Amino acid sequence: MGTSRTDERKTTYREALREALREAIRSDDRVFLMGEDVGRYGGCFGVSLGLLEEFGPERVRDTPLSESAFVGAGIGAALAGMRPIVEIMTVNFSLLALDQILNNAATLLHMSGGQLPVPLVIRMTTGAGRQLAAQHSHSLEGWYAHIPGIRVIAPATLEDARHMLAPALADPDPVLIFEHGVLYNASGELGPPAASVDLDHAAVRRPGTDISLITYGGSLPKVLMAADELAVEGISAEVVDLRTLRPLDGETIAASVASTHHAVVVDEAWRTGSLAAEVSARIAEGSFYELDAPVERVCSAECPMPYARRLEEAALPQAADVVAAAHRAVD
Repeated sequence: MGTSRTDERKTTYREALREALREAIRSDDRVFLMGEDVGRYGGCFGVSLGLLEEFGPERVRDTPLSESAFVGAGIGAALAGMRPIVEIMTVNFSLLALDQILNNAATLLHMSGGQLPVPLVIRMTTGAGRQLAAQHSHSLEGWYAHIPGIRVIAPATLEDARHMLAPALADPDPVLIFEHGVLYNASGELGPPAASVDLDHAAVRRPGTDISLITYGGSLPKVLMAADELAVEGISAEVVDLRTLRPLDGETIAASVASTHHAVVVDEAWRTGSLAAEVSARIAEGSFYELDAPVERVCSAECPMPYARRLEEAALPQAADVVAAAHRAVD
């Protein structure tokens, strides 16, 4: 049965994330939020605004400015049976905790022979497009998707922002959630929760027959815009939202390519060694004979992200770039 309009309500990506946090803290005494400025300030991007007043400082904890320390504390709390949600302000700061994530969170279950699960959720803002210059505009999801032992997810829609946190907290392994900064103000209608939220499969956001446009996170709105433009030109584009970057859903990718016989992979990260390279390689390995043209990739320019708005826009994948890549594939 379809969702009626009366069941939908207007909200934003930021508010959907906040509702997910509120529900998680309220429903499980083991869950708490910790990170820089998540309490009195309400979060650097306003996601946790009001939660300190609602749940108190035991459940919403401001931390010192030491990512290695508070991510390490989150790992310890998870080992002790808690369900911590650690917020790292932006993805570049996660590099200060990379030793904790790579050498502890991702490896302890394996190195303990299955005795020490680490049910930790780490949230962080990623991506460019907000004039925050080179130090605060990275898209490093592909780095983390390289690491065995963790799950990496990138909610791109209101529904995923609202409903992916609960299954992430239920996962016995560490889960990293990448929230693209340009999505926080995105608004729309949010329907009632689905029976379950799938963290294992990509989602086809728009069906099509002529070409597969494969992307994730903050690039999804641009790719949907490109699909609209292509439709006006008579090209039917299928849009695949990867959603989970580790483990990748190769079956949905392969099924889409088998249907359209053309593919464009859109990734805001740098082209060299990117997640787009991994997706392209998997298509070449498993779907080569389904292709009628080489796989196209649309990625960011290989330079530190500029501050100036026009230069930043030029460095990032845009809808026009996706349309041009689609034409190269199908024409």
